[in-house]
Amino acid sequence: MNTLCIIREEQNFPLLPRVTRESVRQYLQFRPDQSVIILHAKVAQKSYGNEKRFFCPPPCVYLSGHGWKVRHEQLKASGLVESSCRLFGYMGLDSSADPQTDSFKLSFEEQEDKRMFACAKTLYISDTDKRKHFRLLLHLFHNGGQEIGSFHSRLIKIISKPSQKRQSMKNADLCIISGSKVSLFNRLRSQTVSTRYLAVEDGAFVASARQWTAFTITLVNERQSDRNEYTGCESYICYGSVVQLVCTNTGIALPPMVRIIRKVNKQHACLDVDEHVSQLHKCTFQFRDGSHMYLCLSNEKIIQFQASPCPKERNKVLLNDGSCWTIIGTEVVEYTFSESLTSHPTTISPLPIINGLELNGGGHVAMLELHGENFSPQLKVWFGNMEAETMFRSSRSLLCVVPDVSVLSGEWRWMRQPITVPLSLIRLDGLIYRSSFSFTYTPEHSAPSQPTGTTEKTTDSDSLIDTIHQEFTRMNFHLFMQS
Repeated sequence: MNTLCIIREEQNFPLLPRVTRESVRQYLQFRPDQSVIILHAKVAQKSYGNEKRFFCPPPCVYLSGHGWKVRHEQLKASGLVESSCRLFGYMGLDSSADPQTDSFKLSFEEQEDKRMFACAKTLYISDTDKRKHFRLLLHLFHNGGQEIGSFHSRLIKIISKPSQKRQSMKNADLCIISGSKVSLFNRLRSQTVSTRYLAVEDGAFVASARQWTAFTITLVNERQSDRNEYTGCESYICYGSVVQLVCTNTGIALPPMVRIIRKVNKQHACLDVDEHVSQLHKCTFQFRDGSHMYLCLSNEKIIQFQASPCPKERNKVLLNDGSCWTIIGTEVVEYTFSESLTSHPTTISPLPIINGLELNGGGHVAMLELHGENFSPQLKVWFGNMEAETMFRSSRSLLCVVPDVSVLSGEWRWMRQPITVPLSLIRLDGLIYRSSFSFTYTPEHSAPSQPTGTTEKTTDSDSLIDTIHQEFTRMNFHLFMQS
């Protein structure tokens, strides 16, 4: 049985100026964050014997946010030379004993959008690993040797080879779902060195040998009369369906917006196949308004290719190599934190992760339980810029008292609208872990009372304040995850 303990002492951390409501308010206003974004595929093919099937697309890491520049300046101010302040990392499997020998070393380069980028090109999993799932593990350092922290990917499913059988719901985890993220890559003559990834650069679609883009693939409702306003359908993607591909980073859609996904078999597009699209399937995209025009790469450009009908098989058309794409589901995991309230750069691991919220009670006795990973007694829950009384239950559970709305807003007495505040975890040394969750206070408006004879206007402000306060103490609380 887990016992509750309220941590009131700053254990394991040096004495620092107390984190105040004003300092947290300034953080929420300016957001000097540091983000670590990991992109990777949902499945990985196992290597057998001496072969090395490198993960495709290769896992990528992006570092973004103004906080990285602030950390860099703090390290230089502490006496480190420029070269010692630069970032590097190691990425490997979560079973690696030594990240510096069993992993791929990442060297970051700054892009035009100011994000830092690195890619692990030669990672693979051997047949000696008997697991069905694994995770990637990223370790970040400065050249001076200071560790920043470690970050996990999401679970990756290990497969032997792409399944060519018609997928049933028993293997639903291998099917591509509408609204999920995918990557598309092409290999001319099946040569690994010729791999090109569909990507977005400078607002245009390109075939890149270096970087890949995660696209949201969505089924399109074809019954709409206005083709400029498509809506998505929640279902599994099947061949023959009309789909929309949108870049998850920029929001740019492939022109024209929608196209028909077709199965590829021996460089032929199959026009009569309607089975589920599965991981690592060969597919092609037919332009909906064209006569057998297909999405194709030519060097690094994306063009339209005119397919030729097969004289002997009317249900197939002949494609070229550039029109045949491999589709694979992808994941994007993001960690966001801020060192703006700490006295110096510090190790940010282990990173707490909030997976869900559970509310109990209401009004003055509302308790919020946070479910997740890597919780510690050194963490406090903050509702906007208000610290909540926090109780540590376990590494997977934190409990806190929901602050009264009157403390959160100076204008609360005159407001009858919902108030939404972000939820954050702040470590005792001032390190802020941003979450994607918010908390909304919603006053419960009671029905007006029946008039008793005459209606009189009251000018007593205290009476009005008491009335509004009673409404807020009969709170309807709403928890939701921001996209």
